[in-house]
Amino acid sequence: MAISAAQVKELRDKTGAGMMDCKKALTESDGDFEKAIEILRKKGASVAAKRAERAANEGIVLTSISDDKKTGYIVEVNCETDFVAKSDDFVNFANNVLKAFVDHPVESVGELFKVEFDGRAIGDRLTDAIGKIGEKIEVSRIAKVTSENGIVVDYIHHGSKLGVMLVAENVPSESADEFANLMKDIAMQIAAMNPLYLNRDEVPEDAINKELDIYKEIARKEGKPDQIIDRIAEGKLKKYYEENCLIEQAFVKDNAKKVGDLIDEFNKTHSSEASLKLFKRFHLSDENK
Repeated sequence: MAISAAQVKELRDKTGAGMMDCKKALTESDGDFEKAIEILRKKGASVAAKRAERAANEGIVLTSISDDKKTGYIVEVNCETDFVAKSDDFVNFANNVLKAFVDHPVESVGELFKVEFDGRAIGDRLTDAIGKIGEKIEVSRIAKVTSENGIVVDYIHHGSKLGVMLVAENVPSESADEFANLMKDIAMQIAAMNPLYLNRDEVPEDAINKELDIYKEIARKEGKPDQIIDRIAEGKLKKYYEENCLIEQAFVKDNAKKVGDLIDEFNKTHSSEASLKLFKRFHLSDENK
């Protein structure tokens, strides 16, 4: 049967696929729109397979905080080029991923693909997006954080390539807004200084031993006396904590203070016991996701 230009345009408007692809799908389906859509989806799956080996190092990080500030969600969605990362189609898909995650806070990306959003599974939407956009697209990471008796804040760096979620506990309700403002500054600190741990208690013992071994070996090669090598290594380990543990980092807005000092000052002023519980930092360039 003859396929009209109006039919092709209608299918294109509905699917976002190319004009020629729409015409071929309609011809193959004898004008049946539902079959044509299925054909285009299969074509999208084919595109996805071809793109599977391509690198997807661009994209965006998105966050959402519940109205009571007790729960936070963060997702990272990747594509191949910065141009696509800024496109409406990609941004809309990423926002749908976030909304689906908020509505159905599953434990893994694989589970999220099965979640339906507006009647369509996220996995199917991913296939559609790949077919429409023509680049490899990935949902690489998701995370949900909660606070029992505190608050959650988020921070998205300009360009949406880096996002942070920060969780606090034991925050007094009467001064929650003030502490939230402090947490915003600390979230920006996490974005800028990339701490590996919240505090030194989180540093694995094998990581500590590895650092000490390195420091001792360097001291020996520098000819330091054996009796002071351990002391030198311990001093350098303290510096390691100051660089990699959030609580011990110098505050970027006032390097005369540590982040932990800011919490202590707040608690002293408000006779409280507020504390930071955990953080999540998603950055597109992270090697270990």
